[in-house]
Amino acid sequence: MYIGPILSETQWQFIKNILQLGGRKRKYNLCSIWNAINYLVKTGCQWRMLPVGFTEWQLVYYY
Repeated sequence: MYIGPILSETQWQFIKNILQLGGRKRKYNLCSIWNAINYLVKTGCQWRMLPVGFTEWQLVYYY
């Protein structure tokens, strides 16, 4: 089951600018992690039940 992006690109750019996330190269896509966190908050599901379309639950839990 694939869950598409929760945030639009414009919304993500706004959040990225507010949090000043632009200067550093990252190994993982923060937009994907942000979407997974929003999905967890919205649905109230358990960490380990995060759908396959998102980043691994352990990485989302870390952030």
